[in-house]
Amino acid sequence: MSIISVKNLVKIYKTGDVELHALDGVSFDIQKGEFVCVMGPSGSGKSTMMNILGCLDVPTSGVYELDGVNVKNQNKAELADIRNQKLGFVFQGFNLLPRVDAVENVELPLLYRGIKSSERRKAAVNALERVGLGQRLHHRPSQMSGGQQQRVAIARAIVGKAPIILADEPTGNLDTKTTVEIMNIFTDLHKQGITVILVTHEPEIATWSERVLRFRDGKLIADEAAPKANELTDNEAKPQE
Repeated sequence: MSIISVKNLVKIYKTGDVELHALDGVSFDIQKGEFVCVMGPSGSGKSTMMNILGCLDVPTSGVYELDGVNVKNQNKAELADIRNQKLGFVFQGFNLLPRVDAVENVELPLLYRGIKSSERRKAAVNALERVGLGQRLHHRPSQMSGGQQQRVAIARAIVGKAPIILADEPTGNLDTKTTVEIMNIFTDLHKQGITVILVTHEPEIATWSERVLRFRDGKLIADEAAPKANELTDNEAKPQE
């Protein structure tokens, strides 16, 4: 069953008389529970694609259906509700509130849903325990390592039981050991039935997924099974600058 369906998607940005085709006729489906990596060089359209998948932007033309709903037909309030109910976001820069602790950061999506305090707190603690931060509940971001901050961000993404996680370069600021720890968490979430869509420019990160969508010049140029780690050459396995 497709949880995401994209058909002939076009996104055009206009600056004066100049038109930039950020996406040019992109089509694909993602099944419920898949783990998909989105790859491509800078300017390929992958970030625009992720913004549309995350209901942060709308296409110029074409159809994007999220769990059977045509996103283009939704107003701003409805899009905000879809983001809160259906999507969990994980960013390269963590995007945590610096002045509150881990639990309060994780509670935020539930606060926007109007869930009462005691229920928010219980759900946030459970989410932090799922990512191995049961002992760091009341630490602020400045008191945690980058890997721990990213775990908080993942806990925030899953606290509302959203069926889809969108992760934008989630290991970009992490060392190799911490990257493995974070990717293990995404793998575990995938095994639990959550759909994971992850943007990366690193071929070795793609080996953790099941499938790779490759973008270039606004087009989807490949939709293929993810490579296995032993299929990468030494040069391919090095992060691109």
